[in-house]
Amino acid sequence: MKVLVFAAGLGTRLRPLTDRMPKALVPVGEKPLLAITLEHLVREGATEAVVNVHHFADQIKAYLQSHDFGIPVRVSDESDRLLDTGGGLRRALTLFQTDSDAPVLIHNVDILSDAPLRQFYAQCSSAQAALLVSDRASSRKLYFDVANRLCAWQNLNTGEVRGCADTSALASLTPYAFSGIHLFSPHLVARMEPYGDCFPIMDFYLRECATADIVGYPCQGLRLIDVGKPETLASAEEFLAAIRH
Repeated sequence: MKVLVFAAGLGTRLRPLTDRMPKALVPVGEKPLLAITLEHLVREGATEAVVNVHHFADQIKAYLQSHDFGIPVRVSDESDRLLDTGGGLRRALTLFQTDSDAPVLIHNVDILSDAPLRQFYAQCSSAQAALLVSDRASSRKLYFDVANRLCAWQNLNTGEVRGCADTSALASLTPYAFSGIHLFSPHLVARMEPYGDCFPIMDFYLRECATADIVGYPCQGLRLIDVGKPETLASAEEFLAAIRH
C-alpha cells in the first residue's frame, strides 16, 4: 500500500509552537505527529511512503533520516513553493517506486483516528478517488447521492456551496464530514493538467465528480481528532490512549 502524508502546511493554528518547528514534529506525548501517523499507516499495511514538506522542511528531513519506520519513506520537497494539496499530491506521485497504477492512500499529518485504513483501501481501490467520511459534527459537509458518489460541499457557517449549481438539490443528498483521509488513483492525474501547479485537492474533486468515479466511504463510529489547534492538542494524548484500548 502506497501512502502520502501531507505535512507541508504552515500550521498557523498551532502558533506559537509552529513558529519554531513544523506541525508534523509537534509532539503528542513522547512522539511527534509524523511518527504517530507513519506508525499507524505501517500497522495498516503501508509498504512505502512519501511525506511532503515545506515549513521547516529541513527539520522533517533530519527527523526522517534519523528514524526507521520499517518501510521506505521519501520526501517531496516543496521548500521553493507550497503547492497546496492538489499540486502537492501530483508532485509526490512521481516519487513512488512500486505499482504505478495502484491507488495512493493520503493522510493529513494532523489527523488522529481509529480509521480502518486497511479495510478502506481494500474496499475502495477500484474507485478513481474515495473519501473516508463520517456522520459527525462539522461546519463543512460533503454531500453524496444514494450510490455514495460525491456531489457537493457546503460551509454551514457561510452557506457557501460548491460542486452543485442547484442548492435545493442538497436536500436529497446525504451530508458527511471529511476525515482528511482519502484514496487517489494515478489514472486521475491527466485531469489535473488544466489546474496549474498549485490547487486544493478538494476543489479538484468537486469540479471532476460529475464525470469521475469519486465516492464516499462512510465509516460508522469513527473516532477522530484534528490536532490542528492548541485546544485539541491538549487532549490528543488522552485521545490516543482511548483509541488504542
